[in-house]
Amino acid sequence: MTNTVPSQSVPSTISDVERDTGVAKETLRVWERRYDFPQPLRDPHGERVYPIEQVHKLRLVKRLIDLGFRPGKVIQYSAAELQALTGKATGLGNGPATPAPELQTYLDLCKSHQMEALRRKLSQALLMMGLKSFVIELVAPLTTLIGEAWASGQLATFEEHLYTESLTVVMRSAIFAMPQANGNHISAPRILLTTLPQERHGLGLLMAEAMCVAEGAHCISLGVQTPLLDIVEAARVQRVDIIALSFSVAMNPRQALDGLAELHQRLNGCAELWAGGSNAALKRRRPPYVRVFELAHLAGAIAEWRARSTPHTA
Repeated sequence: MTNTVPSQSVPSTISDVERDTGVAKETLRVWERRYDFPQPLRDPHGERVYPIEQVHKLRLVKRLIDLGFRPGKVIQYSAAELQALTGKATGLGNGPATPAPELQTYLDLCKSHQMEALRRKLSQALLMMGLKSFVIELVAPLTTLIGEAWASGQLATFEEHLYTESLTVVMRSAIFAMPQANGNHISAPRILLTTLPQERHGLGLLMAEAMCVAEGAHCISLGVQTPLLDIVEAARVQRVDIIALSFSVAMNPRQALDGLAELHQRLNGCAELWAGGSNAALKRRRPPYVRVFELAHLAGAIAEWRARSTPHTA
């Protein structure tokens, strides 16, 4: 018997699920045949569509796979069991850790859609902490918390987007307010920031840009999902020293590695490749031609670049 879509639901297409979870369409079809999950419904045209509950579970399965689990070992678990297993695998006990009260306040504002209050609170924190501490001590853990809430179904996708837009407004204003380094000065690395075409998440990129600007780098941001040939051309025209790429946990690790390999080949050594993010490709199979940094280590990386690139006088 073929399942059909209830009229009141708004399920996701297979393309939506691929973008949302980072699980390729072909993999979704294989899992459907091999493990009997997911179990998509069919729209009036006979196309696969996925209820939101199955999408939530797929996010958790993908996260465990990124942590080293095999799909056949976890895919039959319930969402609650997957959440608990994720907590154990990441050292958070039997489930997600209780967030710090300050972070919970931001999460509650997001859940209640008080976006103006959220922006005010973020702006106040920025003024009190300074840009670098704001990014490392507040934005990074808060963004992780928001991502976990979204992955477990506590936040809807549109609520996660509201958070992203609110934070982007605050951080972009802070970046614009920083003194821009002279791009022709030998001690200021020219850094091109972007993501590969399959990576649509941009908060990691924005945080990296803020940290680099704070360290006196000349930053050129292309935003997200830039075609590889355009990255290479922009690097040539802008005479960049470094290309910094961000990879979220949602991006397919194989696509991340393939994209890095092709970009490395096309650049032919004209710029360094730096990368960051929580993608499994950067943790388990780090390519030797890519330098991978945590946000907190970017200051040291830029200082080390200066030491290598600035001529020494006798």
